[in-house]
Amino acid sequence: MNTQFTQNLKQNPLFSTLGKIADDLNLECYCVGGYVRDLYLNRPNKDIDVMVVGNPLPYAKAVQKKFHGANFVFFERFRTARLTLMDTENDLLELEFVGARKESYNPDSRKPITEIGTLEDDLCRRDFTINALALSLNASSFGRIVDLFDATADLQNKLIRTPLCPDQTFSDDPLRMMRAARFASQLGFEIQNDVFQAIKTMHSRLQIVSKERIRDELYKIMLSPTPSIGLGLLHETGLLGEFLPELSLMAGVEQVDGVGHKDTFYHTLKVVDNISLVSDDLWLRFAALFHDVGKPRTKRFRQSAGWTFHGHDAVGAGMLPKLFKRMAFPLTHLEYVQKLVRLHLRPIPLSHEEITDSAVRRLMFEAGEHLDDLMKLCRADVTSKNPKKVQKIMANFASVEEKISLVSEKDLLAKWRPPVNGNEIMTMFNIPEGKLVGMLKKNMENAIIDGLIPYDREKAIVFLKEDYERLIQKSKTV
Repeated sequence: MNTQFTQNLKQNPLFSTLGKIADDLNLECYCVGGYVRDLYLNRPNKDIDVMVVGNPLPYAKAVQKKFHGANFVFFERFRTARLTLMDTENDLLELEFVGARKESYNPDSRKPITEIGTLEDDLCRRDFTINALALSLNASSFGRIVDLFDATADLQNKLIRTPLCPDQTFSDDPLRMMRAARFASQLGFEIQNDVFQAIKTMHSRLQIVSKERIRDELYKIMLSPTPSIGLGLLHETGLLGEFLPELSLMAGVEQVDGVGHKDTFYHTLKVVDNISLVSDDLWLRFAALFHDVGKPRTKRFRQSAGWTFHGHDAVGAGMLPKLFKRMAFPLTHLEYVQKLVRLHLRPIPLSHEEITDSAVRRLMFEAGEHLDDLMKLCRADVTSKNPKKVQKIMANFASVEEKISLVSEKDLLAKWRPPVNGNEIMTMFNIPEGKLVGMLKKNMENAIIDGLIPYDREKAIVFLKEDYERLIQKSKTV
């Protein structure tokens, strides 16, 4: 095992140089944490944690001087420093330098009380055994692995355990409970039963963690190869209900007169996994996560129709501003996610009927530049276990996409932009922003969609002028 690590380390001259600098300063020096884990798993990682037993600042400054690294920052309170380097492949490496330390916590705070510690102290304070490995960089012991908790066996067995009692580990930093789900999702590992049970018992302690830290862990789960693993664990342990109760409410199947409905939550997980097979876009994945979020609020049972969720697309889109604000999501992505949630049912009727140019134009107009993403979401939303049904639906979607392509070529509407925008309408008629501007713009758009006028700026201006006169005359007779 040591030989494997040593060979991998020797392939990168950075590590022997880091060790030589430590030797010159008479310091013990180790590569620790996630980089060591990923080195074992042959996963790429550009974030390198270097720990010295002693004061990390002189060491970090010496490394910065040797490599002429950029963005050197020192965090005095935590005795850490950060530095950016360029590797041999011209990729950026983020190096973080830490001094070995031990930590203690107040029960109601996430801010640690830190003290200078030993190597053993430092490894004990880490979240999981797989992140508590250390590799010596000093010349005399280069590549020697320090494994206090049999972490290499956990890596082989794909198991997530805590170095200490899980209750203590999660009490110290409750975000570690989310990190367990995240590593399970990223690595395809299982959470040890004792750890899983501790999370189920302690999930409410997540409330003391900032929404920004929770959000960032959720991002990583959503960007993992199979997000449903992490999302499912968040739900099963109760963590999801602490920050996204809207999703937890989707779980379960209610029955009336023996008639049930699809479990919306687990359907949603499948949709997220489906979309993840075709796109790495975080916000398209979030659109998949939230596409049915309005269903619990619109669920009704009717004897004649069974379970219905009428309007859940609009209701779900309406829920997103409050949800984005609570989760500290960037509002720059809100409109995009809202649009896909609001429109995710729109292509379905088109796939069941004769597709008119007008219907396709309207879909293209409403989806705009996000039409391709909308169609990806619609395809991902097909989760039936009946292969013949899936084949038929996909063939219908293919017909819709073929029609879109034909209409795009005909009308140049593939990336729809109104030929005259609202500001131009206000300038054209010297009128303020308001209802009249909206009516003019909407009438022009409908005229183009319905084929009454071509997608042409000059023709649109003529239409607007005629429509303006019509509306003004109508207002005088009212």
